[in-house]
Amino acid sequence: MKTKSIQRDKVNIITLGCSKNMVDSEVLSGQLRANGIDVLHESTKRGSNIVVVNTCGFIDKAREESVNTILEQVALKKKGSLDKVYVTGCLSQRYRDDLEKEIPEVDAWYGTMEMPLLLKKLNADYKAELLGERLLSTPQHYAYLKISEGCNRTCAFCAIPLMRGVHLSKPMEAIIQEAQNLVRMGVKEIMLIAQELTYYGLDIYKKRVLPDLMNRLADIEGLEWIRLHYAYPSKFPLEILDVMRDRDNICNYLDMPLQHASDSMLKAMKRQITRSEMSELIYAVREKVTGICLRTTLIAGFPGEKESDISELKDFLTEHRFDRVGIFTYSHEEGTSAYDLTDDVPTEVKEERARDVMDLQQEISYEKNQEKIGKVFKTIVDKKESGRYIGRTEFDSVEVDNEVIIESPSPLMIGSFVSVKMTKAYDFDLEGHVLTSESFN
Repeated sequence: MKTKSIQRDKVNIITLGCSKNMVDSEVLSGQLRANGIDVLHESTKRGSNIVVVNTCGFIDKAREESVNTILEQVALKKKGSLDKVYVTGCLSQRYRDDLEKEIPEVDAWYGTMEMPLLLKKLNADYKAELLGERLLSTPQHYAYLKISEGCNRTCAFCAIPLMRGVHLSKPMEAIIQEAQNLVRMGVKEIMLIAQELTYYGLDIYKKRVLPDLMNRLADIEGLEWIRLHYAYPSKFPLEILDVMRDRDNICNYLDMPLQHASDSMLKAMKRQITRSEMSELIYAVREKVTGICLRTTLIAGFPGEKESDISELKDFLTEHRFDRVGIFTYSHEEGTSAYDLTDDVPTEVKEERARDVMDLQQEISYEKNQEKIGKVFKTIVDKKESGRYIGRTEFDSVEVDNEVIIESPSPLMIGSFVSVKMTKAYDFDLEGHVLTSESFN
């Protein structure tokens, strides 16, 4: 049996799931580095003797990926390639007791709010003075900024409150400080994330203060783009849009998960909104911010869903022509109120309905992209791949939205902004060339 390594500890953090998990891993990395511990993120090279798996427990596929990753690391430990395997994150929070019995080889399990305990296990002290400081796992020019934890909503399908708890806003001063630190590190684009952005401030300030936060962030010199993700539609505070319209560095982009458009499904999902109310909101949003990009997320196959519900959903998409749409098949989650319902839509039917919806959205996306040909957009250069530069406009978030293939007669700096005239358009991507006479610093 391999004895404990006498080498200096080196920790490799593997992150699964959403951008909120990524931020947690980045904060953990910063804390470890401040304690003099070598830390890597998702390194494929040998040399780390400790692995921390930051898990996702949101839906079936995410749980399966998390468990498989844990088992892979445990196998490496059995072979002597690792000394310790620790697990944290949403899966660990939700199923710790069961997992401890099923995978006893894991050295310790931690929940979503137990970073200080994990640090102690790694012989590190939690340093409160490191507020907002973290090691980015993203490219240096963009970062996610989490403004709250948890959620107070009671959507029937969602297990997030079981794993992340109730809504807890981060103090505004702490968010501003973190954003300033990120900009000093070279970040030019910040994506605000939370399970429910619009609820921000209600718990600690007794009112919604997202517009105030947006204005203060927009004042930070060097912060070029601010992007909003995950805004709940019910009781949506329209004053957010006034700030978006008035501040140049707040992207005309809004990610608003609607989940469905059939009233019967919205009621069953406990979404606290009707189709007509959503339509009114969408018209109001587009009236306040001309040219805004609207992204939404949908669910196919919720218990009791009929073909007529999908027809209503497709009619809704045809009417409102969202710029971006993502769709998931319903996952029957233990502990949610929907778990008491019969999961009566077969898997293959769920998948067929999801494909049907996305086929429609693909047509809409293609038509909207065709309208961009010949127009000029401020574009951030994200990477160089296969000899080509790849970027995004303000209407595109990282990984989930369109990319722009950029032609340039001269080298471009990753993270820089350039003016791109679009020359070709596809279903979900664009091509264009840099206008050398007009660029952005």
